[in-house]
Amino acid sequence: MGSSVDMRCPIPSATQVTEIVWYNERLNSKPYDLRWDPMYDGRVEYRGTTVKDCILRITDLRQNDIATYYFRYKTNQNSEWKYSYGFTLSLTDLKVERIYYNTLSCSTTCTLTGNPTYIWYKNGQHLDESTSPQYKDPVPSNYEDSYSCAGEGHEDLHSPAVCAQGQNCWSVTYTKRRICVLKGSTVNISCSYTHPT
Repeated sequence: MGSSVDMRCPIPSATQVTEIVWYNERLNSKPYDLRWDPMYDGRVEYRGTTVKDCILRITDLRQNDIATYYFRYKTNQNSEWKYSYGFTLSLTDLKVERIYYNTLSCSTTCTLTGNPTYIWYKNGQHLDESTSPQYKDPVPSNYEDSYSCAGEGHEDLHSPAVCAQGQNCWSVTYTKRRICVLKGSTVNISCSYTHPT
């Protein structure tokens, strides 16, 4: 959560688009433009030119953004709306799973698009980067070592840490990872923790 997504409309290359609307629900039988939906206030942007390259960008993704998104458009040859097929948006969290003794996998609940780069951390410190979701640690781990992963460009969104050797270990979960305050203000940072049993 908290990342962004771009959806590109597949319009035939010979078509000149004059107007476009992205939507994900119908209101009174008419597509409702996402730019005017309060749920997306300040998070939706139409990028590119409407001539050939119309892109919907949604930022600060949230669980309730999971939906199928559609677009409709008009061309310079026809003033009637044309409708597209939908794009289904899924959101996932990263999770570290142990496959073998010294092999870990950064897994998701859905297949990520593109060819993502996975960033591995050991005890919170940068360890490795790879396009493979698997990581094999050549150095034997201590019992207190922990591993987490993140996607490139989203390094602030780590997976929960998994401890070496399948042992329980200390972990801290912060209630909020991003806090914005005025300079000179006072801020409370809350967290919860677990410990070995």
